[in-house]
Amino acid sequence: MKLGVLLPTFQSSAEPALATAARVADEGLDGVFAYDHLWPMGSPERPALAPFPVLAAAAARQSTLVVGPLVARVGLGDATTVTERIRSLLLVAPGRVIAALGTGDHLSKAENLAYGLAYPRADERRAQLSEIILTLREQVPVWCGAGSDATNRLARELDVTLNVWAAEPARVRALALEGPVSWAGPLGDDPRARLDELRDAGATWAVAGPPFDLAVLGEWRRAQ
Repeated sequence: MKLGVLLPTFQSSAEPALATAARVADEGLDGVFAYDHLWPMGSPERPALAPFPVLAAAAARQSTLVVGPLVARVGLGDATTVTERIRSLLLVAPGRVIAALGTGDHLSKAENLAYGLAYPRADERRAQLSEIILTLREQVPVWCGAGSDATNRLARELDVTLNVWAAEPARVRALALEGPVSWAGPLGDDPRARLDELRDAGATWAVAGPPFDLAVLGEWRRAQ
């Protein structure tokens, strides 16, 4: 199982994210990821950096790291826009990009509306997601953010990795019987034990959300 972290991009400057990426590389972890939100969930008064410029800067500075959004949301751009953002990142980091994609949900609807962006119906967002996956899956590893049963079926039908947020290891194990699964979320009070459980459940990646201790994550990664 590979190990990455979510960069601190709910900031007014990219410097904390780039410093974290440097430490991630120093600790021997595998990748860094970034949220695709217009503000931190539930906190519209706080800043949020666009993920792709930050990831491009991190990839250019840290040549060992895989980079990717988590997740690039259909609805913040049409299918062509999202596809070209991924392809542009590939120009900076060929062979080191994961296209983690998602439809968004009711929790992120307010972001679209506040910025005058359309919020298509769920089936329309899934159709856009399918278009992007079909375009990119031969060029780059693709993850599909788990959500409704229909979205999860789409991931399996298109043979891409299903990415789950904060799922229990038993859930990961069950999903891994149907196809590849990656995991993201906070690791809790005992990150080593949780990483062991996720690895044993069959997760291909674990992406740690804040808070995390990079020294602890590095120790775990080097022990594998």
